[in-house]
Amino acid sequence: MIKRMLTVACFAIVFTACKKDTASQKPSEDVDVSAKFNEMLDNYYEEGLQLNPVKATFTGDNRFNDQFPNPLADETVTKTKAYYNKYKEALTQFDDTTLSDSEKMTKAILKWECDMNLEAFNFKSDYFPIDQMWSINLVAGQLASGASAQPFKTVADYNNWLKRLEGYLEWMTSAGAKMKEGMANGYVLPKSLIVKVLPQLEALTVADLDKHLFYSPAKNFPEDFSEEDKKQLIAAYSKMVSEKIIPTYKSLHEFMSTAYLEAGRTSSGIADIPNGADFYNYQIKLYTTTNMTANEIHELGLSEVARISSEMEKIKEQVGFKGDLKSFFDHVRNKKELMPFTAPKQVIDNFNAIHDRMKPQIEKLFDVKPKTLFEVRRTEAFRENSASAEYNPGSLDGTRPGIFYTPIPEVTKYNTYSDESLFLHEAIPGHHYQISLTQESEVLPKFRKTLWYSGYGEGWALYSESLGKELGLYTDPYQYFGMLGAEMHRAVRLVVDTGLHSKGWTREQAIQYSLDNEAESEAGITSEIERYMANPGQALSYKIGQLKIRELRAKAEAALGDTFDIRQFHNQVLETGCVPLALLEDKINNWIAASK
Repeated sequence: MIKRMLTVACFAIVFTACKKDTASQKPSEDVDVSAKFNEMLDNYYEEGLQLNPVKATFTGDNRFNDQFPNPLADETVTKTKAYYNKYKEALTQFDDTTLSDSEKMTKAILKWECDMNLEAFNFKSDYFPIDQMWSINLVAGQLASGASAQPFKTVADYNNWLKRLEGYLEWMTSAGAKMKEGMANGYVLPKSLIVKVLPQLEALTVADLDKHLFYSPAKNFPEDFSEEDKKQLIAAYSKMVSEKIIPTYKSLHEFMSTAYLEAGRTSSGIADIPNGADFYNYQIKLYTTTNMTANEIHELGLSEVARISSEMEKIKEQVGFKGDLKSFFDHVRNKKELMPFTAPKQVIDNFNAIHDRMKPQIEKLFDVKPKTLFEVRRTEAFRENSASAEYNPGSLDGTRPGIFYTPIPEVTKYNTYSDESLFLHEAIPGHHYQISLTQESEVLPKFRKTLWYSGYGEGWALYSESLGKELGLYTDPYQYFGMLGAEMHRAVRLVVDTGLHSKGWTREQAIQYSLDNEAESEAGITSEIERYMANPGQALSYKIGQLKIRELRAKAEAALGDTFDIRQFHNQVLETGCVPLALLEDKINNWIAASK
């Protein structure tokens, strides 16, 4: 999963087109148009970083590390709307007949970006600024730890973070005000989500600075800091945490644990807020990049659940289990041999061992690999109980590695049965390959290097799980069952997400459906269902994207026969970065035609 969309009528033969689009091969007038087009793209990217300086920090651009403009403030909203309207208008100055095929694709993507971001303002999502999984306060906690994208290498770095925190605290205050406004207008989180936020806030009200997450940088100074610098920074960080961070978190916790909790919804789906049905349709389009309806997705999910169940039955028979499939789920959940660890480091070591086992086979499927390094880390304690495994991208220049975070709330209950598929999804060749190769591209314009379309990105990661046997994994039937379980998990999502948000399902109904059809623990399933409640539609993207990529691979294999090269297919899918699924389909169709 990546923390972070439709059909565009555009055709692209991207890399072959790029080779033809050099200045020496184009008339001077076209070169001028191309230069102006690229200048416009660079300006779009630069202005976007200024509007979202935290995003700049995550890319490795440290020019704005002291800034945190409040996205809830009217001034920021006005600037953001003006930004997207400005570039939507700028695109009209470039006629498609003057652009190369790759530039047409970029134009279509930028228009999509402007349209979708502007449409988002039609909905009151700012009334839900905080939830248990997706909100800014959780990102701030990661940055505050000193082990994420915010650098703490120089005295200036330390002071930049103190200044950025002032903006963050303004956002925290605004978040409380927005939630109060939302309460008055019928926009409030379900109670079941509010109670998951409360311990996250409370954990940051601890008075002991040595135990406070936001004080962490002051406990880990670089060796070259002078004693005077350390003394000044310790005083500054002590004052910031004691006098500002803790009181702000206490105030928000007090509000959310009383008046907000009391006002919390008992319903589970987004349809129960004003304009909720339209908002869900927008979210489906945003995350799947298709025009599929909730009902179409629900029916697709039911059919996929049935198909994968039949594959699971085969594994149940292979290992000699005599009960029904639901009993087998309980068997897998509780099998002691699949819970062998006593220390969190053993979980991390196991993922690194999976990587070592697949290294000899990776060349057979991929001839282009990223330069950016990656690490496996335990999810930070303050958010571990509500977190799913996830990937955080490395910096654009590759100096900061990509990080696969895995939560280990109770190591003795950590079940390994899905670890191989999880590694393929979050690390290699899933999110790490897909995102790092995009960021390292020397062809794509800057703004496309940091785009995220969940249908493509999560679709690729789920497709990557199916490559396990080709990579020397899944030799243990329980690990292969883990892959089927992970695919089932994404199929179930199609059913329960649409059930929650378009068919009136309760949280409890969705939990029970998941328990009946997959082997995840009840605690894990509960966390997942609450995740879907907090961000409607996001969970749909995985299966929709995976099915499209698998469909395109099967089409290419059938059309090209013995000349089909899996490495070239993977290059075609990965080389243009995140794109709406319709553009990916056009690209592969053109590649197949050219390869014949």
